[in-house]
Amino acid sequence: MFEGLKLHSWFATKDGSANLLEQAITSGDLPNASNGVTVSVEELSFYQIHGKRWQPPAKSLWSQLNGQHTSSRKGRGMTFSEVRQYQAGDDVRQIDWRVTARTGKVHTKLFTEERERPVVLFIDLTPSMFTGTQLLFKSVQLCHLAALLSWIAIGSKDRVGAIIRCGNTLTEIRPSSSKTAVLQLLNRLCEIHNQGLTMGGATLTDEPRDPFHALANLCRKGSELICLSDFSTLSEQDISSITQIGAHNRVRAIQIYDPIELGDTQAKGIQALQGRDQVFSVNLSSSKAKDSIKHAFTHQQQQLSEQLSQYGITLSQVSSGSPLLQQLLQHSF
Repeated sequence: MFEGLKLHSWFATKDGSANLLEQAITSGDLPNASNGVTVSVEELSFYQIHGKRWQPPAKSLWSQLNGQHTSSRKGRGMTFSEVRQYQAGDDVRQIDWRVTARTGKVHTKLFTEERERPVVLFIDLTPSMFTGTQLLFKSVQLCHLAALLSWIAIGSKDRVGAIIRCGNTLTEIRPSSSKTAVLQLLNRLCEIHNQGLTMGGATLTDEPRDPFHALANLCRKGSELICLSDFSTLSEQDISSITQIGAHNRVRAIQIYDPIELGDTQAKGIQALQGRDQVFSVNLSSSKAKDSIKHAFTHQQQQLSEQLSQYGITLSQVSSGSPLLQQLLQHSF
């Protein structure tokens, strides 16, 4: 009932949001072009310089998202290349004992550094994303995160592409490693987001397309798929499709949520709230009502996390109620 929860009238808290937005811009945690509702390429380009914080050999962005106290990132993986006869200076740990036993001469394995992993973003602009009660719309925070991940990817010499879902429309952007291509991706994302905003993320075509079929075609073996969504409309079939993609690719999931979904709001009195399927009235002056909202959301969040973790997919969370950089940098490892 509470999935994708939002205030039916966002303006109930707009003054407080404006003050928070101004403070975040002044402190340098948000780009100057931010207004919390629409997005622009200028705004998303802000994350280009900040993406360098999470490029090798710096700590992984994922360790900070997941609260893990890990050591510095080791760099790219190594893939097997060939076996040759041992030479002075070779690492004895890489001796191939089977070939050595068969030939009677010591042989060692050679590895090459893994290069250019395709990174594919699933950017899910469902209707429930076009809302925000404190700082940014969830959809705007999603765009900020997509921009940061894109800049990190090309800075790490990976290729980045995307499937963007808005309403029933899918937009496919094939992976590329050039700065020009990233700017084109972000420009297209801004166009789709701002168009969806005027329609509330409503259906734009008659027949919905399956985003996971498109993702399976775009993610060649060895890709990294990053799903950015509030997952309010995720079905059992969708989870099955994600895990099938994960059989040959690395899959990550980041859930964008608004503070009101945890019962955190300055709104008071009877408010109309939009759930996934209906609009209903809730007394936000009641602690019991806000606790019920929080319980419903955390239960849904826990279920989703457990479902994904069965297949080795970690669920991370990002709030739209505070700047992205603050959330990522609040832990000093």
